[in-house]
Amino acid sequence: MQLMMQGISHRVGAATHLYPLNLRLQPGAVTVLLGATQAGKTSLMRLMAGLDKPTAGRVEVDGVDVTGLSVRHRNVSMVYQQFINYPSMTVFDNIASPLKLRGSLKAAAVKEQVLALANKLHIEMHLDKLPAQLSGGQQQRVALARALAKGAPLMLLDEPLVNLDYKLREELREELTQLFAQGDSTVVYATTEPAEALLLGGYTAVMDAGEILQYGPTAEVFHRPASLRVARAFSDPPMNLLPATGKGQRIELQPGLDLDLAASGTLTVGVRANALRVQTQAGDVAIKGQVELAEISGSDTFVHVHSPIGPLVAQLTGVHYFELGTAITLYLHASEAYVFDAQGLLLLAPERKGSR
Repeated sequence: MQLMMQGISHRVGAATHLYPLNLRLQPGAVTVLLGATQAGKTSLMRLMAGLDKPTAGRVEVDGVDVTGLSVRHRNVSMVYQQFINYPSMTVFDNIASPLKLRGSLKAAAVKEQVLALANKLHIEMHLDKLPAQLSGGQQQRVALARALAKGAPLMLLDEPLVNLDYKLREELREELTQLFAQGDSTVVYATTEPAEALLLGGYTAVMDAGEILQYGPTAEVFHRPASLRVARAFSDPPMNLLPATGKGQRIELQPGLDLDLAASGTLTVGVRANALRVQTQAGDVAIKGQVELAEISGSDTFVHVHSPIGPLVAQLTGVHYFELGTAITLYLHASEAYVFDAQGLLLLAPERKGSR
């Protein structure tokens, strides 16, 4: 299914929820809408589904204008943050409901498909239970299974894992990635988490304040953010952003601390947290500072450092212990720096590993 949005905007009273935008979804692929709360992700998905009408612009499906067509006349499945299931129906009947609505499937075929989906989402042992008897994670699996059972060509998921605990989110993310890869639906998945976008892959549209800032293959958008706004949105932990001055064949972070990069004028240098190291390599620049905080998260340690060029966060692999206030030297290679011009547009980006 080919969905295209042309010049779409959406206003409610005096409030603008979406500024004019264009978006062509890749058929059969996953498109992630990535952005903070109130970036416009839900507003955009509601227009895709036909729950709302755009203030201006057109929505086309396979070349047909469906702008004024309501959701009941579109073949769309949706999964929300909340666990929306039919409370009086068993898990089996919840999943089977869209299959029974078709009216063309025999009972044996319905049962076979329900069992297959329940097995994929690991809820086969709960088929005779009511939703209220399940945990939050299990209820969301039921909602996902019902959406998958519908087999709609367009599947919209609006932050479906946000209300689950960390462990359940990790499990379901991996399962969803596999399920999407096996299916034929065009999937739109909204999230506030850059890590989720990277895991799901496909394509990503970075949104902020009702605008689409950049759209393309997820890895490309991550490695080459078109602007500071995109870099801020698509980086977790946040990218370190440092004021700098281009001196022609070098970039000065402060007197005596230069990066071997060619640029001129007022600049911002962006450094991802995992590009800062505590071991030096050939060609590194050394940044001295003091440890303000060290956080151990999973298998990584996030070190917050006060430095003469500004606050820095370094993401170090493994568990490391640092005394607060102690001196530390962080090392950075120029090849790992992003450079943005005075307007916040990307000038230079690190070469991706393995690329030519």
